[in-house]
Amino acid sequence: RNKAIVGENAFAHEAGIHQHGVLKDRRTYEIIDPAEVGVVRSRLVLGKHSGRHALAARVKELGFELTDEQLDRCFGQFKVLADKKKEVFDEDIEALIEDVVKEVPKVYVIDSFHISSGSATIPTAAVRLRKNGESKRSETQLLEDAACGDGPVDAVYKTISRIVGIAPTLTDYHIRAVTGGRDALGEVNIEVSHEGRTFRGRAVSTDIIEASAQAYVDVVNKIVSTEPAPTTPEEERPRV
Repeated sequence: RNKAIVGENAFAHEAGIHQHGVLKDRRTYEIIDPAEVGVVRSRLVLGKHSGRHALAARVKELGFELTDEQLDRCFGQFKVLADKKKEVFDEDIEALIEDVVKEVPKVYVIDSFHISSGSATIPTAAVRLRKNGESKRSETQLLEDAACGDGPVDAVYKTISRIVGIAPTLTDYHIRAVTGGRDALGEVNIEVSHEGRTFRGRAVSTDIIEASAQAYVDVVNKIVSTEPAPTTPEEERPRV
């Protein structure tokens, strides 16, 4: 793999400046054409040293068209994930893109959480949520609470429900590994029922508990976004 000139890694680039250079002109860091030694093409390894240009190129290769704002948001999440994983795969990129293109306003965001669980311990969760204001002038609120449950995920869900005042019924909970390896990215998909309607949430993380919490908050935000805004006293007054 590491054999000089003909090895697979001889044409693999992870450093951001190398990737940018190769994307501009292959000869910047490759003295010969990879095809001359049987390598189909250069390989950009996406990791914590990769830059925005490499991510943009991979997103385009996967068939996605993102705006500059969406790409910036995707890159921000990519850097967070790259700090947790040695290499970010195409499946990880697709999962990040799906999260970015969502249009659901994030009223509630997880600020932090703590789990206490074990064979001789009652599962307990302490969660702090950040509630964003409805307008730019509104101040951000920090809300926190704690609760016990049948397991760490159940404890987290009960705590979040106590904080937001919404307790939907969980009808489906599914976990799958998006990628392989010990540092695999886990994807959590949940389905809940609330006031006769069905809502679905999804989140990805290397931490299954974190992904479960993020998926539940995703559902909460969708429920909140569909509820009618409260009527203010000024709106109740008849117009003259």
